[in-house]
Amino acid sequence: MAIPLKYNFRNLFVRRVSTGMTVFVIGLVVAVFLCVLALVQGVTRTLSVTASTRNVLTLRVGSQAEMQSVITRDQADQIKSLPGIERSPDGRPYVSPEIITLISLPREDGKTSSNVQVRGMDPIGVEMRPSVKIVDGRMFQTGSNEAIVSRNLSKRYANMKLGQPLKSGSFRWIIVGLFDASGSAYESEIWTDAKDLQQQFKRQVFSSVFVRTPDAAAANRYIETVKGDQRLKLEGKTERKYYDEQMITGDPIKALAFIVGLFTAIGASFGAMNTMYAQVSARTREIGTLRAIGFSRRSILLSFVLESLMLCLAGGLLGVVFTQLVFSTFLTKPTGTMNFRTFSEVLFNFRMTPPLIVGGLVFSLAMGLLGGFFPAARAARLKIINALREI
Repeated sequence: MAIPLKYNFRNLFVRRVSTGMTVFVIGLVVAVFLCVLALVQGVTRTLSVTASTRNVLTLRVGSQAEMQSVITRDQADQIKSLPGIERSPDGRPYVSPEIITLISLPREDGKTSSNVQVRGMDPIGVEMRPSVKIVDGRMFQTGSNEAIVSRNLSKRYANMKLGQPLKSGSFRWIIVGLFDASGSAYESEIWTDAKDLQQQFKRQVFSSVFVRTPDAAAANRYIETVKGDQRLKLEGKTERKYYDEQMITGDPIKALAFIVGLFTAIGASFGAMNTMYAQVSARTREIGTLRAIGFSRRSILLSFVLESLMLCLAGGLLGVVFTQLVFSTFLTKPTGTMNFRTFSEVLFNFRMTPPLIVGGLVFSLAMGLLGGFFPAARAARLKIINALREI
């Protein structure tokens, strides 16, 4: 015979103070857990969204990032003549030789600065990235030292508003447009004309050649062609593979999430366990009465475990609500982390997804099960005579 659920609900409401404190602590633990995982989710999405298997980055052999690669103008011209490259309606090959450099810029608050990646490209390079849209202003013109920046960059850094001059060392641009890159890694970049950037950088080379192919099979054939051409000494990586390799940036954050989640779960479980032990001690005679009227030890065990689960589930729901309030009130602007392969800042937004919410609730239930089982087992083992003698 099972103990009715209303018995557990009554006990939670009767002991309002201990119930409220436990729910509050569990809620804070779940909120911290969700915040760290939302950070990991934001970084992961930024480095994976819009990455395609039909786009190929051509780099110097052994380069882990565009910043480490050098491609000559002759090599870039040879790539344009390779087979398997998609062409525009007017017959131009979808090939964009691009140069990457870093500049240090002050943040909006003026107290700190970070490295920002500048990408020089041909106008066709923008055309090859249809997910990127100009949302304010216009496209940069070649030979005019104009640039466009992502809308997120303009919010995070100083002197990045439309029409403002952007200066860093010997580099000079006028911001003529803001773009939206659908949350991709391009949100962390400044775009300008490749020839202008080469002149300011004083290097007539490229960092990579961005190529579009008709499909994934054609991309693989292009990669094999580049690999087998001894004149080039280059290698190709699909855009998807390249950004998957950049995900090493998120490894320290994932490790932090694991450590924070582990220690907070242990602490919260001990808190729930302590609360349940206190309730068992305070309800010894009650437990003896339940045993005397015919409830089995298994029923007592299940009842107390269920009560612990209900307690932690309430805390998990509170943690989800609290996290949503934090994200909608305080974490509305993009934040950033260092990409240790490019040494530039990657912008991202905390992402609270339905699977993440479910994971937070499962996390709270796991704490309830761990924290409630041993006190429940103690309650179930109490002898009827001894329990009824307790004052």
